[in-house]
Amino acid sequence: AEPFKNAEAARISSLTVAEAKRFINCCDVDFQKLVQAALQTGCRYGELARLTVRDFNPDVGTLAVTVSKTGKPRHVVLTDEGIEFFRQLCAGRSGDQLMLTRASGSTWNKSNQQKPMIDACRRAGIKPSINFHALRHTWASLSAMNGVPLMVVAKNLGHVDTRMVEKHYGHLAPSYIRDA
Repeated sequence: AEPFKNAEAARISSLTVAEAKRFINCCDVDFQKLVQAALQTGCRYGELARLTVRDFNPDVGTLAVTVSKTGKPRHVVLTDEGIEFFRQLCAGRSGDQLMLTRASGSTWNKSNQQKPMIDACRRAGIKPSINFHALRHTWASLSAMNGVPLMVVAKNLGHVDTRMVEKHYGHLAPSYIRDA
């Protein structure tokens, strides 16, 4: 059997900075926080839904992802903007509280993000509409374009090395060709 044509080609959808801002502004308030957390970290939906207030370390500017898709815990290094976002999100809350909840106080469960994503895409004029995972790609793309070392991008995403990051985002890094 022949392999699929272009199976190795990267098919990654991500937002520009302008689109991301428009998208955030078109989200309901509780979903907006979840989207901003995704755009500040590159974390997956399930990882964000499980975060507790104590997972944020303002002293070192990291977010601990204790349960990940790979089963390996990791620390996500935040930008100054990310540190400020999580500082405000966690201010005055106890460490065992879920960091991101719905307006009702209930948890974000599997597939709860789908309808708010579709609604926000429609309101923001994002066509074709994106899924939540595209926010992870947006974080990685924007990080690479802003000169974040690909190893840091890889570690924040939970990859063991830079291969996947180089394959999908390397061309966006200003110094990638020079460094290689």
